[in-house]
Formats: sequence, C-alpha cells, structure tokens
Amino acid sequence: MRIGVPKEIKNHEYRVGLTPPSVAELVSAGHEVVVETNAGAGIDFEDSDYVAAGATILGTAKEVFAAADMIVKVKEPQPVEIAMLEPRHLLFTYLHLAPDPEQAKGLIASGATCIAYETVTAKDGSLPLLKPMSEVAGRMSVQVGAHYLEKEQGGRGVLLGGVPGVAPARVAILGGGVSGVNAAQMAVGMRADVTIYDISNARLAELDMFFSSQIKTAYASKAAIAAAVRQAHLVIGAVLVPGAAAPKLVTRDMLKTMKRGSVLVDIAIDQGGCFETSHPTTHSDPVFEVDGVIHYCVANMPGAVARTSAFALNNATLPFAMALANKGAEAAMKADPHLAAGLNISNGKVRYKAVADALGLPYEPA
Repeated sequence: MRIGVPKEIKNHEYRVGLTPPSVAELVSAGHEVVVETNAGAGIDFEDSDYVAAGATILGTAKEVFAAADMIVKVKEPQPVEIAMLEPRHLLFTYLHLAPDPEQAKGLIASGATCIAYETVTAKDGSLPLLKPMSEVAGRMSVQVGAHYLEKEQGGRGVLLGGVPGVAPARVAILGGGVSGVNAAQMAVGMRADVTIYDISNARLAELDMFFSSQIKTAYASKAAIAAAVRQAHLVIGAVLVPGAAAPKLVTRDMLKTMKRGSVLVDIAIDQGGCFETSHPTTHSDPVFEVDGVIHYCVANMPGAVARTSAFALNNATLPFAMALANKGAEAAMKADPHLAAGLNISNGKVRYKAVADALGLPYEPA
C-alpha cells in the first residue's frame, strides 16, 4: 500500500503522523511511504531522516494525497485537506466529529473511509489510541493550570503546592479516567489538595486504593460538582463519552460562584468541552476570561510537547496502521472488531452511532 504523511497545518501543531522509525517499519513490510517536505521539522526530523527510513519526499500536500492510498495524520483534516480526499482514500487520524458538523459533512461528501483514533477500542474496552494523548493532556493540565494561577498571568496568585504555613491550592478533577489520573499524579506531585470526581463508585474505589491518602474522591453529583467549583482554585475537566459530545458539567451559574482568578482547564474541549462557557482556543491564544475565571481550552494540548506526543502516539498507532496497510481497510476491520470500532465514516455514511446521534445524522452500520 502507498501511505501518505502530510505536514500538519492546524494552528501550532508540530506532531507528525508517522515518525521515521515508524516509516522504516512500514517500508520493511513492503509498503511505500510518501512524506510531505518538512512534515517532521517541528520535532527536529529532517527530510533526510525520512529518506534514510525509506520514504519518498514530495513537495506539497496535494502531491501526497494524489500519490497515497492511506493518509496517516494526527489532527482532524482541515477544509483544504478534506477537499483533497477521494473515495479511494483511507484516512487514519483523530477526528473528534461529534462537535464538528462541518468536518463531518466534508468527510461524508468525500466518500473516503475515515477511521478515528479516538474510537478504536482494546479488548478491555479502553481506547488505546486515545490513551497516550490523554496521558499527555492530563499531565499538561496541571502544568498550565499552575502557570495561569500566577498573578502575572491574570490568576489568583496562588502557588499550587503552597508553602509551610500556607495551605496548598485546591484542585478538582472531573473524571477519573486516563486524563484525570494523570492530572492527579502531577497535582499530587506538586503537593496540591486534590479531589477526583466520578460517577462510577467502582472507579472511585480503585482510585482510593491507587492513591491511598494522597487524594480525596467524591461521587460526581450535581451538588458535589457545584461545591467543588465554588471551593477550587483549579478545575480540570477530564470527562469522556467515547465518540460523543462531552456532557456540560459546569454551568455558567456555577462559574459565577468561583473565586476571581481561578482557572478551568478543559481537556474535553476536543469533544465540545465539559464547561458551559468553554470554546476551543489555540496555543497562540490559549486562554480567555469569563466572570473573572480563566479558561484554558486548547484543542490540541499535546501539540505543545510535540516530540514526546508524536513518539507516544506512534507507539500506539503503528500496529493498527500496519494491519490496515497489510490487509486493506475492509479485511483489517473484519479481522479486528476493535479496529472496526474506529470506523466513523465510509461511502458517504456515518458508521459510528454516537457521532450520528450528536450531529443528528442517519446512522448506518458498516
């Protein structure tokens, strides 16, 4: 199969769909890989590194799309990229379609087969291609939260871990999944006062055992979330409903009860965000303020640590990319129902129910 790797064009996105080591694996399996010039420059991979791995360098994304059967990316295709997709193409990338009807319409019109990293499953029901970026975003959420709590950044002027004689900041983490756990690990390491909220009592029990006395846990009732928001200095939204729009857990009325200069970090913004006042931002303009509360809602948080993120993502995606290249999309998905769970759109139809429901479109299983 001919596999294409275009340069990412989303604002401040430096990751790359395939690193040179991944290219080398695919080439050794008998596949051709074409890479847009400077696709890996943002993480210090030169074109010569890709050539050494066996790839062919092409000058433009248009050439890559024209030459390739499968397109491997990181972020969802931008309008100019969607326009280059054809029915023969297999697109393998993050899509996050539920809050993005325009992208969905474009992909439907393209006729391409579109497999989303974020809905591919594992045998235990987890999301193996979302996990590495959830780990990165969870850990980053505490870093950026601590930064924007600084007075110079417009924050409350609170040190996350406090000092002897001064209490640490209170951190509320909404969601006890991969992002939430990684956020908690970082916040605990910085000596914050951490509480994780979740609707699964079984998960809360696991977290209680895992963290022992380092954190507190609480059932995520509306009343508990309202109280958490009122008391917290940093609130991290880490909820996930696979493929679907994130639930709005924090309302505008709740926001008005927060301390001025408090910070919200919405990891769920890729799926529409879990704060009513959230809207997507970029690394070039990452925050905005509502009712005196700072909102950090960057839709590609891991792009800020692009080299770490690219390697972590490739570690997870390469086996699936290899299966798709070796067998073709249809045979690979028939052989692996977990990969088939990643199919969101094909032949102009929406194949993932949560996406169809979120967008109000017909759902037609493959």
